[in-house]
Amino acid sequence: MSESVPNSTQEFWRPPILPVVRPSRGAEACSDCGIEFMVGAKFCHACGAQRGMFDSGTKSWLGSLGFLRVLEFHSLKDRLGLPAASLIAFFAGLGCVLAAIAVGLVYSAQHVEDFEAIHLWRIEWLMAAIVAFVAGILLKKS
Repeated sequence: MSESVPNSTQEFWRPPILPVVRPSRGAEACSDCGIEFMVGAKFCHACGAQRGMFDSGTKSWLGSLGFLRVLEFHSLKDRLGLPAASLIAFFAGLGCVLAAIAVGLVYSAQHVEDFEAIHLWRIEWLMAAIVAFVAGILLKKS
């Protein structure tokens, strides 16, 4: 440890005082302590001050997906006025309806037995959708 900081009169339990390294040209520095920000950092790693021009600097690709916020669970729950259990049952019912439609699109009937099997699967998926929708109605608080 003594060879890492030569001629140090510092106590071993205190960190050595190093000279502040000024940032290279084009790099942004903290306005409070003058240390260069790490790449992509919102805050200074030395003093914790907030970076000033972070939002106008680099834009994340996630920022372009802001329109997907309307699909967040909590915003849907608030907009539809449903409790969480009813909303989950509603989504399960929608999934069952989509599965019933997909059964008809994926499988084709070549014989009467195939035709009956496909319709039986559709009936099962639609019955599951009805059960999910009824559960959502029963779980809704009045």
